[in-house]
Amino acid sequence: MNRFHVFIIRAFVGLAFAVVLTRFFYGHVNMFLVLALAIFLVGMAYVTEFMRRRRELKEQSVDTPKDP
Repeated sequence: MNRFHVFIIRAFVGLAFAVVLTRFFYGHVNMFLVLALAIFLVGMAYVTEFMRRRRELKEQSVDTPKDP
């Protein structure tokens, strides 16, 4: 699965969760709030992916033995 497909899936899921959250907390769907929350959720998904990959790379560099 390429990165564009992952983005489309994250955007769809972020939009769905944004609609559910705005309905839950505000009782109605405001398109501005839904779009803002969806952008925030998708952005946070990419931030957490970046942090996870950076940590994994750091752990790999520590675990590999260095040749003299």
